[in-house]
Amino acid sequence: MILLRYDRGSLLIHGEVGTPYGQWDPRVGAFRVMAIYYREVLAYLERSRLTYRDEAVHAPPIPTLSCQVELRPYQKAALDAWFEAGNRGVVVLPTAAGKTFVALKAIERMNVATLVVVPTLDLLDQWRQILTNHFGVEVGAFGGGDDMLKPLTVSTYNSAFLRAEQLGDKFTLLVFDEVHHLPAPNYSQIADMYIAPYRMGLTATYEREDGGHHDLPRLVGGRVYQLDVDALAGRHLSPYTHEKILVDLTQDEQKLYRREHRVFTNYLKQKRIALRSQEDFRRFIMRTGNDPKAREALLARNRALKTALNSEAKIKTLGEFLKAYSQEKILIFTRYNQLVYRLSRRFLIPAITHQTPREERREILDKFKSGDYRAVVTSQVLDEGVDVPDASIGFILSGTGSSREYIQRLGRILRKRRGKQAHLIEIVAQETVETKISQRRHR
Repeated sequence: MILLRYDRGSLLIHGEVGTPYGQWDPRVGAFRVMAIYYREVLAYLERSRLTYRDEAVHAPPIPTLSCQVELRPYQKAALDAWFEAGNRGVVVLPTAAGKTFVALKAIERMNVATLVVVPTLDLLDQWRQILTNHFGVEVGAFGGGDDMLKPLTVSTYNSAFLRAEQLGDKFTLLVFDEVHHLPAPNYSQIADMYIAPYRMGLTATYEREDGGHHDLPRLVGGRVYQLDVDALAGRHLSPYTHEKILVDLTQDEQKLYRREHRVFTNYLKQKRIALRSQEDFRRFIMRTGNDPKAREALLARNRALKTALNSEAKIKTLGEFLKAYSQEKILIFTRYNQLVYRLSRRFLIPAITHQTPREERREILDKFKSGDYRAVVTSQVLDEGVDVPDASIGFILSGTGSSREYIQRLGRILRKRRGKQAHLIEIVAQETVETKISQRRHR
């Protein structure tokens, strides 16, 4: 008799049988296979018509689940595509398009022990509340001090990774929210060490700049359904406009920018270094470890960039817009915390950064949603996973060249509301490297 057992992130196959998915482990007298291949091992045994006993899954019993969510046609098409792909794969829909509802209906239909994996504590709280409200059951959680296993459980990526050996046999369905986080070196082990045969990924931004998305088909399944913002704007998402405002640095800022940027470009010319790609830039960064001149050039580049991104001219322009849009709900995005706090003090706007305590962040967002606060300024912590349905104006004062970051920031203001017209406004320092950064994020 062939016996399947789970062992701290892997599957053990006892008995006289080989498998194409693992190798013999003499320490335990069994074949050892990564847990991710549990489904493939079962299919192999079935095809081979071998008798086996499956003791690998130890999922908690789950009650009959039912929710009253009615899917829009595109959401139903996404769910159907996932089922047709064998209950595996990634659904790519814009922020505010209702990816969560697709997952809820998948959880209802599968009716198996499910772990939802999220990148932030804010999302952990949101998912836990959503699952509780729609299914009427107590929902477990791992992360932020929570440590409770239930048939429906939510975990941060970090906790799911740290607890993989203990939790890997407890769930049959994994839902990865913001699945573009999954290919990160540590987090990919969640997919490898959990036995769950059914997997759904949710994201608005499938591609990763490091190419890590090419591993998603192995980890969770391929891209099974995708719609972009423009396919839904005006009907299911708010109509929106995008505007780019170019401003000049002050004279002092121009002098500082040009001096620092010249140090950087002169070094590149002397060493005949061309920075045409992310890989070129990584190689340059490696040089800074043993070349003091390279490090000096890098620091000069960073000072020049901060001068451009944190320009006083941008702040004055923002102030004029804040007066013009005084009756709108506004989100202001920056790259550096220094500018967040500067804007917060200048315009008396509440600020949220990674340093903001969880309870304070929740209080600020609650008051923003209720209308007590008309604007919030933030760095990168609100780029994903925050539900702010009434925000209609977004300002990007600085950011990276990542198209994902741009799409996520746009998504913060697209949630549908009657009569709402969303506006995303970039304020860019012209004749600086920021113009190229802005161009890159619009690829």
